[in-house]
Amino acid sequence: MPTNLLLALVLAMTITPAYGAALPPCPASPNCVSSQAEDKHRIAPFVVKGDPAQAFSCLHTLLLKRSDTTVVAFDKSMIKVEIRTLLGFVDDGLFLLAPDMAVIHVRSAARLGYWDLGKNRRRTEEIRQQFTQACLSQ
Repeated sequence: MPTNLLLALVLAMTITPAYGAALPPCPASPNCVSSQAEDKHRIAPFVVKGDPAQAFSCLHTLLLKRSDTTVVAFDKSMIKVEIRTLLGFVDDGLFLLAPDMAVIHVRSAARLGYWDLGKNRRRTEEIRQQFTQACLSQ
């Protein structure tokens, strides 16, 4: 196999990780929430009513409109975002569609520091409220 092709494949795999139905686990520090966590990091997934693909597309549009959020990757079942805080820090958000369960799994985590003062949880709940109003009341 040519070296350039091999290098391109390796780069593609590292740039766009395959999440499948699993979110990365939260670290031990209290600066992360995940709908797939079993402990203090646990937050409820977003419940989908109606067509899952349509609800996920609506969530994507909602995230694109947020002034603090940059969508860095998007496909039919995954949205990856970077969220800039008022102090200029960047947090990472990940949304995974699980249409068979009628939910969107969510993870939000600070890149730096140990404690986020609950910011990721509050922001995720704010996005959930916006999602419910904009995407489920249609």
